[in-house]
Amino acid sequence: MIEMKLIGTNALVPTPERALTAATLSCQGHTILFDCGEGTQSAARKCNAPIWRVDAICLTHYHGDHIFGLPGYLQTMGTMGRTEPLYIFGPEGLENMLALIMQLCIFLPYELRPVTLPAEGLRLCDVIPGFPPEARLTPIPTEHRVPSQGYRFDLSRAGKFMVEKARALGVPQSCWGKLQKGEAVQVDGRTVQPADVLGEPRKGLSVVFTGDTTPCQSVLEASRGTDLLMMEATYGENEQEALALEHGHSTFATTARLAAEAGVKQLCLMHYSVMVTDPQACLPNAQAHFPATIAGEDGTTITLAFEK
Repeated sequence: MIEMKLIGTNALVPTPERALTAATLSCQGHTILFDCGEGTQSAARKCNAPIWRVDAICLTHYHGDHIFGLPGYLQTMGTMGRTEPLYIFGPEGLENMLALIMQLCIFLPYELRPVTLPAEGLRLCDVIPGFPPEARLTPIPTEHRVPSQGYRFDLSRAGKFMVEKARALGVPQSCWGKLQKGEAVQVDGRTVQPADVLGEPRKGLSVVFTGDTTPCQSVLEASRGTDLLMMEATYGENEQEALALEHGHSTFATTARLAAEAGVKQLCLMHYSVMVTDPQACLPNAQAHFPATIAGEDGTTITLAFEK
């Protein structure tokens, strides 16, 4: 299961109703924070978002409305007793940005570990100890006015455990759990591999979080067939498409057209200009192209579950 929660959905300027960009992804007891705009801590408390013990932060780019909440948030983690390392992913310029952020923090009793993702992505457990081996994070090149990237998160699902095969191979029940987690076991001097007792892999879950971007081929390809696309829709009106492209953004309609072409299951819009006073009023502009669209609000929570 994956739970996505929007913490802030505005662009550039916060309003009484909407904080600046931030969201969490939670699965199997672990949490990732995407971006950390100004006011993320306060907004997270309002919507009960699980940001207080995150495993990692994924930054999409270094414009202020996506990172100005970092100094206070990092310092709060220290005052709350965090000692384990915090992993931070980001595009080009990550270490220089963190050096500036650290100048604003009095003291952190834990280590910040910047990570540059390879283009093909990686299993998070290869970087973050204890993370489920089924979880994979892949960067998505995006098109904005500065170096930027989105992220695709995949949670794979092993095939069904075949009890009869395990018993036929003499695998004691105490070892079944390891095989289900993808670990080989030793039985009477023989190595039993997970493939020996598992059926074909079942359909997993996938989420794309874009950050700021125009609709582009890389986002389209990365989003194909995903369960959820969370993509910016800075401008609400159809006639603002040229304005959106000029500033490296998207509209409700252009984002929805991309979602339709990618064949995603669900689209959640976010990152609204202050000109979008009521996202729900602009929602038909998106749903005309992709009916399975919602206009995210601060606190919107979407839960994805494995197919039975």
